[in-house]
Order: sequence, then C-alpha cells, then structure tokens
Amino acid sequence: MSDPARPQRIDFSAFSEALRRQAAERAQAARTPTVPTARASASHLTEVELTWIEKKLEHWIRFGRIAQDRILTRRTRVVSFRPGAIFAFVRWTANDYGTIASRIDVVRAVAPGEPYTTLSFVRPGGDILLHVESWPKVSQVLAAIDAAEAAGVDPCDAAADHWRHVHNRIAAGHQPRPYTMERHRAWLKRREIEG
Repeated sequence: MSDPARPQRIDFSAFSEALRRQAAERAQAARTPTVPTARASASHLTEVELTWIEKKLEHWIRFGRIAQDRILTRRTRVVSFRPGAIFAFVRWTANDYGTIASRIDVVRAVAPGEPYTTLSFVRPGGDILLHVESWPKVSQVLAAIDAAEAAGVDPCDAAADHWRHVHNRIAAGHQPRPYTMERHRAWLKRREIEG
C-alpha cells in the first residue's frame, strides 16, 4: 500500500511517445500531396470538398450532375463528378466586417491520363473553363448561369467554349453574350459533325 503523504512518481514516457508519434504523423500528412481518395481513384471520379459554416465559409455547387455525395461531418461533404462533367464551384468567405473573398470556377472533370490544373478542394483537379474572383464578377457569372437556364439550357450541357467566353469577357470588363437555345443547337450540330 502506498503512503499518501509521499508524492507519486509519474511516468511520462508513454505520453511523450504518443505526442512524438502524433507529430510524426502530422508531418507525414503535410508532405503527402493531395490525391483523390481510393474510392475516387477506383471509379475515376473528380471529388470536390464542400464546407458550409453559415455566414463565415460557404462552398457550394451552383450546377453540375453529382455522381456521388458523401457526408463527412455536419459541415463538410464530398461530391464527385464523372469524367467530362461540367460543374460550377462557388467559394465565399466572410468575417464580422463583410466578405473577405469570393470566387467561382467552372470546371470540366477530367478522365484518367488527361492533363489537368490543380484547384483547391478539387481532387485531383480539372480543366478550368472559367475562373473569376470578387463578388461583383462572381455575380456576373451567376447571372450568365441564370440566363442559360432561362433560355431552357441546363448549364451542365452548355458548350465548354461558352464558359471560356464568359471568363474572357468578364476579365476584359465586358458583358458576356447570353447563351441562347440557338447557340446551343449550333454547338450540338458541331459536336455531332466533329464526332
């Protein structure tokens, strides 16, 4: 039986070993490049990590045909897209004083072996058709998406060249031309001819 007046000797070696192991694992994770999960690699899907913290950090998909949807936490989920799918990924961040950053990317999911551009929260990356930052410009892109939908065209099916056009016109300070059903039919004919 131990003497209560006598201080107990505590062995911190197991605790310090656990801390050392955790630090090593964190360092290894920092050195490991962001790659698709095993699930995405096996199915050749492009993954997008979405986080939603109301009025602080909001990531969402404005359009796109989601192939898989996995909930990770109450605030985080991962959506996946098949090769060739086109989607719009919006990111918005704010603090107590207002918007800090906002951006929208229209991305085409790539097939295995295709070249791609890396993009935060998108694994492995994609063919970036449009990239716009600042809320006034993001609003212009959202208006162009709304206009395509109002014309009866699903933005997922619109020509990839249209999103490049929207990007270039906004970057030059001009209003993008609307995507009409006539333009869409012409693009479908061109795609049919080109095979």
